[in-house]
Amino acid sequence: MSDVTVRFGKRLREVREEADISQEKLADLAGLHRTYVSSVERGKNNISLVNIERLAAALGVTMGELMPDTMRKAKG
Repeated sequence: MSDVTVRFGKRLREVREEADISQEKLADLAGLHRTYVSSVERGKNNISLVNIERLAAALGVTMGELMPDTMRKAKG
């Protein structure tokens, strides 16, 4: 997969862990399967905007907050 899917997955995991929510709970809240959330976090899936919106709503954040920051990549 492309670098953006890996960076998105890392950002999703960061936000999920900050919210202290398990993958299983997040998947349940978003109406998705746990293995799908896991594969997104590992950068294995090219996630759709619809599913990004579902995950953001489940986490109580904006879609933008789930987007990987290119400046974060340059610094890290």
